[in-house]
Amino acid sequence: MTAENRRHTPEETARLGDEIYERVVRPQFDSNNRGKVVAIDVDSETYEVGDDALDASDKLLARQPNAEIWFVRIGFPALYHMGGHSASRNS
Repeated sequence: MTAENRRHTPEETARLGDEIYERVVRPQFDSNNRGKVVAIDVDSETYEVGDDALDASDKLLARQPNAEIWFVRIGFPALYHMGGHSASRNS
């Protein structure tokens, strides 16, 4: 979907996507799915899960060709991590 065809602002898409994830998607998955990516159509609440954003979006777009997509990585606060982390960090 191009920027000209968007139905929602980026902020609205993020808000709707996070709300749908918490209400609809998250209860469906357990820790075995940690790290997988969910692509959510914020209009229809349809979603698909994949190993990465491309995989999840390809599956979702096959079902919802005009989807306005928000991505969430299961078990993480963000889809991608930017920057490094301290060598002393214990994880």
